[in-house]
Amino acid sequence: MSDQSAITPTPPAHISAYVDVLGVDGAVAFLLEFGGAELYLTPTPKRRNRLAQFVGVEKAAKLAIVSERMPNRIPLAKPWIAAVMKSKGLPVAEIARKLHSSDVAVRGWLKKSGVTSQPDPRQRQLPLF
Repeated sequence: MSDQSAITPTPPAHISAYVDVLGVDGAVAFLLEFGGAELYLTPTPKRRNRLAQFVGVEKAAKLAIVSERMPNRIPLAKPWIAAVMKSKGLPVAEIARKLHSSDVAVRGWLKKSGVTSQPDPRQRQLPLF
């Protein structure tokens, strides 16, 4: 189901630090888990720290080091996440469910980001003549 030839969309500046530390898939998982809230980042996280449990102690510490490049509140980054998911071959309806958004919103984000969505063959208009 995944298209290995697809190019992963470039992350916007406000989430590039997360991608640098966690990688694309790690950043997507992190943003889906923590997005929309403030998160205290410490350079010496403990294993019981929720962030350290999610990404590992080493990566949690790295996030704290690059925290000056990140906003105080973890962004939702739904348009970028939608583009990443689409580049991996997920259908719009599944992306919408995962992001708790409408399919209309997802199509809008994909169109704005330049990621083309395959047209639904069921909605193709047949020639009149």
